[in-house]
Amino acid sequence: MIKKQFFISILSLFLCLPINAQNWKNPYEKYLNLTCPIPQDSISHFVYFSRDRASIKNHPLLFSSRFQGAQIMYSWKELESEKDQYNFSVIEEDIAYLSRYGKKLFIQLQDVTFDKRYKAVPNYLLTNEYDGGAVFQYNDDGEPEGWTAKRWNKKVQERFAMLLMALGNEFNKKIEGINLQETAIGVNSKIDSSFSEIAYLQGIKSNMSAVKKAFPDVTTMIYANFMPGEWLPFNDKGYLKSIYKYGEDIGVGLGEPDLMVTRKGQLNHALSQMHEGKFTVPLGIAIQDGNYISKTGADKDYEENKDNGKKNRKNLVPMLHGFAKDFLKVDYMFWANQKPYFEEDVIPCFSIK
Repeated sequence: MIKKQFFISILSLFLCLPINAQNWKNPYEKYLNLTCPIPQDSISHFVYFSRDRASIKNHPLLFSSRFQGAQIMYSWKELESEKDQYNFSVIEEDIAYLSRYGKKLFIQLQDVTFDKRYKAVPNYLLTNEYDGGAVFQYNDDGEPEGWTAKRWNKKVQERFAMLLMALGNEFNKKIEGINLQETAIGVNSKIDSSFSEIAYLQGIKSNMSAVKKAFPDVTTMIYANFMPGEWLPFNDKGYLKSIYKYGEDIGVGLGEPDLMVTRKGQLNHALSQMHEGKFTVPLGIAIQDGNYISKTGADKDYEENKDNGKKNRKNLVPMLHGFAKDFLKVDYMFWANQKPYFEEDVIPCFSIK
């Protein structure tokens, strides 16, 4: 999901251009004429199931050499229902099932939700000891759209680090990798008085350090897309850039949760950082629900649950792949298991001929 920023005018969104934008305006156009099948490449391709882990059973990825495995989201609450009481049986089951087909698991660890009915953090965090542990995050209309853990609270950071260490003790070397959710959240100091931009930045870096320490031998990654309080390039406080630098410094991979190649917001933020930087750490990009038709779940004119795919639509998969491979130079791509696009657009493009 992509968060827009408060108090940004529509005009400003269209006028701001990324650094060196004159050298790559509308870079996606170069890849519009690409077609299927997609040639073999060095990218590790995974299928993203969100929390729908049951759908990996008998899934086409199991029988295709082009896909290395499944990316599955597990919530903090699911893995630690009570303080210090960890239950990783669902992860163990998924690793065992995938391994029977020679596939790997890539964990996405959830501490933020985009549904106001659901909190991803354990109930014990929702106490005074952790200053409530989680807060509503809000959309541009000032409406709550989900919950986020208080990543800026040091005690919450400590508990998250303990969860990561417990996971690492069990699964380091047994999985392909683990990624933290996106940095974008709809919170500011007016929504929660304990929040500050600097504390949030420090909290993100603390979580990055913790995941690297817990998983020293597999791929670690964070989806660094937007940071509260800044909007690049005209309101640049250095937050997002410092996340990308810190990831490179400590060996944590960097990525973006939505491959939106036509949007100035994405181009000016994560995609610009990935394209213009020089990285030794892995880079990753996700094609999530809606991205197959250049939408995100945050778009008001798009309803994921009602999208059945227009007939005679243009298949964007070759363009998305070409952009990610050549313009971003990613190491990982995570393709959402969204109907009908995965079956009708992705699978045919990855068929070996």
